[in-house]
Amino acid sequence: MDNIVYDMASQSEREPNIFVKKNWVSVLDNNAGNYSSANLVIDTSQISNSSSWASYREGYITMPLTLCLATSTASNTFNPTAGNSVDYGIGLKNSYFSMIHSMSVDLNGVTICQTTPFQSLWNNFKLLTTLSYQDLLTIGPSIGFYPDTSSAWSYQSTAASVYGSIGVSNNVNNFLAPVVTGAANSLEASNIGMYQRQRSWNFNVAGLTAPTQSAFSALITQTSLNTIYKSNIIRIAAGIWQAQIVATIFLRHLHSFFDKLPLVKGAFMKITLNLNNSIVAFNATTGRVLSQTQASSSFPLGGVNPIMIASAVAGLSATTGSGMANLQVGVATDYVASICVGAQILEPTARALGTTGFLVNVSLNVPLYTFNPVYEQAYLANVVRKIDYSDIYQYSVQNIAAASTFSNLITNGVAGLVSCLVIPIHSANATTNNNISPLQSAFDPCGGGTTSPMTYLNNFNVIVSGQNTLYSNTRYLYQSFLEQLNGCNGVNGSQVDGLSSGLISQFDFESCYNYYFVNIARGLPIEAGVSKSVNIIGQNMSAFPVDLYVFLEYMISIQINLLTGQRV
Repeated sequence: MDNIVYDMASQSEREPNIFVKKNWVSVLDNNAGNYSSANLVIDTSQISNSSSWASYREGYITMPLTLCLATSTASNTFNPTAGNSVDYGIGLKNSYFSMIHSMSVDLNGVTICQTTPFQSLWNNFKLLTTLSYQDLLTIGPSIGFYPDTSSAWSYQSTAASVYGSIGVSNNVNNFLAPVVTGAANSLEASNIGMYQRQRSWNFNVAGLTAPTQSAFSALITQTSLNTIYKSNIIRIAAGIWQAQIVATIFLRHLHSFFDKLPLVKGAFMKITLNLNNSIVAFNATTGRVLSQTQASSSFPLGGVNPIMIASAVAGLSATTGSGMANLQVGVATDYVASICVGAQILEPTARALGTTGFLVNVSLNVPLYTFNPVYEQAYLANVVRKIDYSDIYQYSVQNIAAASTFSNLITNGVAGLVSCLVIPIHSANATTNNNISPLQSAFDPCGGGTTSPMTYLNNFNVIVSGQNTLYSNTRYLYQSFLEQLNGCNGVNGSQVDGLSSGLISQFDFESCYNYYFVNIARGLPIEAGVSKSVNIIGQNMSAFPVDLYVFLEYMISIQINLLTGQRV
């Protein structure tokens, strides 16, 4: 502490300006507002031709999302007016990454980040093991990020319920007290993460500032909200509820390449994003029973369904309830929820009832700097810069039977291996989840950060070129968490208290964040460029069959001329 006091007292001179100017530039995508193909492309020609230094690490993508709830017919039996509000009835899974199934990046015509399916699973894991709780308060609302409560899930094995279809649900978003008496041991009754994410975008100008008090419309109009691009509910009418969300995705979170890229001029990039535009049909019957139906066309890329539908549980009293408690369920009624990039609703029936959003195009926003000439000269002393970043391969091992062992070859050879991440998820079948994959369930947050609950692996190990990475197979949960997962992406590897060690605790890991992570980078430098095979072994301890989504992280090194943006 004394050193800090002395250093602060000694800093009497003004810090020099390294940059003389900083301007943010916004670049529209190439789709002209049409995202029905679930694909969008952004190129950086405007930035590369600016003769300024671009800081892509600070950059972010602004992505308009249209979220809609409607009846699947035009009968207008659904009327979400103030007395039947469903403003908290529909939400999104954790982080706006769930909208991106895969991506690629080309630098001057050469692919430097390859297309990898289910990339959102990896990016959510990185955020969960990197961010701090303070980050949840500051950037969490911007990126749609707040972890789901790990102990609020439930499982229904025989028929649909107020929570959702057969399978796992974690969608109660009102503040119910935990049940600690009798036979129930639900630990938590409410998914606070779902509620926190919803409140960051579901502003309703017609809502009351407090019970029996004036509405927000007394302070600001809907037109003004739309003009300044504030996320809000833009239409409530017979048969339709619609919101537009102004989503932010930071480039440094999207891919390691952007995080490692220094200030550069003249770099022409093409960023291609494949989108999880989704449509979910569900049924609400007498007794507030919800049931999801599924068609392959609803998830064209077969990726994560970003939509979450709140429980229809009525609550502890007549005045409290989860988000769908006001849904009209007097008779069996078919509903459809949809999410898509852009200002237009993709689902035909809802599109006829809805309206066009206020934000149409996706944009890339990057700051451009002008150097102080003295510092620019020093920066260009090493004009060719080596960049070390990581990319991922994704593999899957399907339908590992309950209590069975597995030994699977993941790859015959990958060079520069860094880590192996295994994400266990319940297989889709009739008895476990009504043939709906947890990744595509609208009642289960799986795919937005959580795994399927209690999908434990025993005797787990990663074998690289015939050698066990772990000295002995991990058998116990505390081993898997404390020795491998804890601090894997945190500051100082969780070895210094008070610094960020991520957001996953051992309690979370033992509930529904069953990530199995192993560092496989250790070895002699001469071996870094050698291609190595990877096997995983273990035993599925779950009572259900599971699918393993395996991600191999590997290092890539390239050299870039900072002045021209050309790869050397």
